[in-house]
Amino acid sequence: MRVGFIGLGRMGKGMAHRILSGGHDLAVYDVAPQATIELAKGGAHVAASVEDLCQDREVVITMLAEDSAVNEVAFGRGGLCASLPAGGIHIASGTYGIATIRALEAAHAKAKQTLVAVPVLGRPDLAASGQLGLVPAGPKEALDRCEPLLKLMGRIFYAGTKPESAIAIKLANNAVLGCAITALGEGFSLVRKYGVEAKVLYEVLTEGLFAGAPAYIGYGKTMVDESYHKVGSPITIGMKDAVLIAGAANLARVPMPSHDVYIERLLGAIAHGDGDMDQAALAKEQSRASGLD
Repeated sequence: MRVGFIGLGRMGKGMAHRILSGGHDLAVYDVAPQATIELAKGGAHVAASVEDLCQDREVVITMLAEDSAVNEVAFGRGGLCASLPAGGIHIASGTYGIATIRALEAAHAKAKQTLVAVPVLGRPDLAASGQLGLVPAGPKEALDRCEPLLKLMGRIFYAGTKPESAIAIKLANNAVLGCAITALGEGFSLVRKYGVEAKVLYEVLTEGLFAGAPAYIGYGKTMVDESYHKVGSPITIGMKDAVLIAGAANLARVPMPSHDVYIERLLGAIAHGDGDMDQAALAKEQSRASGLD
């Protein structure tokens, strides 16, 4: 399949390598040209622009962090809507707002193209090993065409025929994860106040009630080790997603008080200069609030 890939950051690079490993004709583009070097050595074509990348592509995958970035790539001069051939599919794999996905869907339909939303679940190491969770939603014919590509990147959880359904699942997943990270920080602060080492609670949680739960195992270990500079998902990205979650909740009139606490911890961490640290550093923010640090 002739595939284009835009956005070769922490997640996108691993995903693009997986597509290339499947023997597909891959063209890549990134605003930072150095990000394409490794893939070029592996046989990918390096495009000079979005417009150049779209030529003769059946599918273009975007893995961009911000709504503004995907909007520029899609709607800008020489962007996807103007350059992707009729019948082409845009796989949007970032975490975006509901309004952005609705606008993309309408614009692609007008251009006789198709939007498939495929937000991903996991960290960069899982992207590189093809073990992401993928939540695709869009027209069935388009999903069937994309399935061989998706299988290369990880496990598939189909969300239906409306692209916004996939985004709703991703935002809800991230909301629950944010609450789990916040709760872990609170728990560790509580036991530390009583003179108990955090690692004791970690063992109780990960070998008991939350045995086998990746979020508690991974984020909990980072908190215990205080290895916050080993970044999978930084606090700034957590804040970006938290705003999107709040927007979706407001649009649907769904109260999410636990999410409000997560936002407060994110804001505090950013205010204290920890925005570039892993989200596990919310435990550090909780410690400050508890008078421990």
